[in-house]
Amino acid sequence: MNWDLIWSSFGPLITGAVTGTIPLTLASFAFGLVLALLVALMRLSPNWLLSGIGRFYVSVIRGTPLLVQLFVIFFGLPSIGIRLDPWPSAIIAFSLNVGGYAAEIIRAAILSVPKGQWEAGHTIGMSRPQALVRIILPQAARVSVPPLSNTFISLVKDTSLASLILVTELFRNAQQIAAFSQEFMALYLQAALVYWVICLVLSTAQSAVEKRLDRYVAH
Repeated sequence: MNWDLIWSSFGPLITGAVTGTIPLTLASFAFGLVLALLVALMRLSPNWLLSGIGRFYVSVIRGTPLLVQLFVIFFGLPSIGIRLDPWPSAIIAFSLNVGGYAAEIIRAAILSVPKGQWEAGHTIGMSRPQALVRIILPQAARVSVPPLSNTFISLVKDTSLASLILVTELFRNAQQIAAFSQEFMALYLQAALVYWVICLVLSTAQSAVEKRLDRYVAH
């Protein structure tokens, strides 16, 4: 085993995480969260058409593998004249996937807020949208933080699939170095270690956010 190579490989792996994995995760999660909120509100809508569209979207995303979704966007869309570069393809695929899973988390969080909170907002003259933004969503946010954090952490790991469409990120760098050096076990274990450290940091941040949002919970 070439220890010099292994130690020197940490630099490219960390660079891949900082310039590829983390930006890809942040961008995909941000877009996915916006989409998830929209879909969750559609699912809660009394309008059967909006609710049906939201339900269908969630069913498709949760019922198909992420890898298939990624391949449909990167390899499938060109067959109908839509060509996207690897990075936009990855962001779209991951955002759509996050949107499908996070929508149900947000919907459940909104439903967990007591109906009396809606009535309290109406009593002080708030419209339903105002009550949603000022009263319901802050409380729902506290409830949704743990499962959304898990979704975010899963997304960090799922970005490794982007290497299959030639996106340069942590795992892609590990693959390239392993192919050159033939140190497959060492390089893949190094990549796993970097992913693990990132997830540990995110878990710590999750606890801090939960404490901060605790003040919004109605007691």
